[in-house]
Amino acid sequence: MHFSATQQAREVRAGRARPEDLTEQALQEAQRLEHLGALISRRDDEARADASEVAARVARGEHLPLAGVPVVIKDNLNLQGTHTTCGSRALGGYVSPYTATAVQRLRAAGAVIIGKANMDEFAMGSSTESGAFGRARNPWDPARVPGGSSGGSAVAVASGMVPLSLGSDTGGSVRQPAAFTGVYGFKPTYGRVSRYGLVAYASSLDQVGPFARHAEDLATVMDVIAGHDPRDGTSLQAPPAFTSALGLELRGKRFAFIRESLEGNTAGVMATLERTRALLEGAGATVAEVSLPTLKYGIAAYYLIATPEASSNLARYDGMVYSHRNPDVPEMVQSMSVSRGEAFGAEVKRRILMGTYALSSGYYDAYYSKAMRVRRLIAQEFAGAFEQFDALITPTSPFPAFRRGERSQDPLAMYAADVDTVPVNLAGVPAISVPMGTEQVEGVDLPIGMQFIAAPLADEQLVGLAYALEGLTEGEYLRLPPQ
Repeated sequence: MHFSATQQAREVRAGRARPEDLTEQALQEAQRLEHLGALISRRDDEARADASEVAARVARGEHLPLAGVPVVIKDNLNLQGTHTTCGSRALGGYVSPYTATAVQRLRAAGAVIIGKANMDEFAMGSSTESGAFGRARNPWDPARVPGGSSGGSAVAVASGMVPLSLGSDTGGSVRQPAAFTGVYGFKPTYGRVSRYGLVAYASSLDQVGPFARHAEDLATVMDVIAGHDPRDGTSLQAPPAFTSALGLELRGKRFAFIRESLEGNTAGVMATLERTRALLEGAGATVAEVSLPTLKYGIAAYYLIATPEASSNLARYDGMVYSHRNPDVPEMVQSMSVSRGEAFGAEVKRRILMGTYALSSGYYDAYYSKAMRVRRLIAQEFAGAFEQFDALITPTSPFPAFRRGERSQDPLAMYAADVDTVPVNLAGVPAISVPMGTEQVEGVDLPIGMQFIAAPLADEQLVGLAYALEGLTEGEYLRLPPQ
């Protein structure tokens, strides 16, 4: 039953579908699609028990917005009693003692979590190739990456395994894999969704965000997971109102392409930009261009902010209290060094070293402090643009999905994959990747996503925009890949 999540829940509440059947079908799909590497772990028995509990709650008359909907969550979100690995050997045996707020709210709304999604180790990557538990594959072409770091969450939705999933977005880790796999990926305003229970990569940049194949599903899930959480000190007092924003009128809206994002794109991406312009103008909106000159420093500033935060956050994985420990090295300091060296993969080590260097004596002012000033300038330029325009537009990625292994040995080339997404996290504003086209590469039609960016707390407007575009395109680019 490849209905939308909203339709599935509606059928369950009306008694025309059973949560147990939806769960069983999702588990069968997970088994059939195992070759795509979307999941690190499954919870078959627990999911079946949860589905039965949802059925009982519906029978008691509870209104559950996601009644019986099977969902996958990224493996850096805690769920009590399950393994949370973050794709790393450092947490290979860790069992969560508590549940993340976003996950707790999903379950309270009737969602059934069938498994934990594959990811780049500690969310550090753009291809889902760096995790310790296997690589994920793009369902449109298994020889290509699904993007990262939330690649498993994207694959689970794009392949039809589940209609909804959760990921985390630190520099594009929801939006970029959404673009590569042809689904929606939404990064909310920083603070709209609680980070409590999300394992930290870079705390001032991380944000939980959903994947879906239907914009209405984004609205439904955001109404569930967004909202203030007293357990997260950065959580905002901003009650969600997403489903009520689905009637957004495009006529009279003002959009602008960011000029700096119009360079270095493939022909297919450029054609999709023009198609997007034509659709918006045909619906009565205006489309102009705006320059945000500081954005060209976005990648550099991002890695000089994210890696120091990662260096600090990952210091706890020393093998002393938890995390991997080599039992053959008794001396404490040497044990920490050896154990961390064994536990972390190459990309995580690289970022820890970069971050430690940027924070070290004599380099803090030269690197980290300057990056923070650039961050402030980027936020100011976005704020100035939003005084003129309702939303800004860029490609989500300058190119469609690349081949597996193509960039894994070239960190700078991998980092460049996020050139259009990282400024959004630096500014803390919301953005969404919308499937808007395809590009044929080596005989395969690969999805292309357009990124729409709005002012802080204009999240509902972006989801409403996605819903309007879905109507204009009649969902042309939201189909399932060949099975």
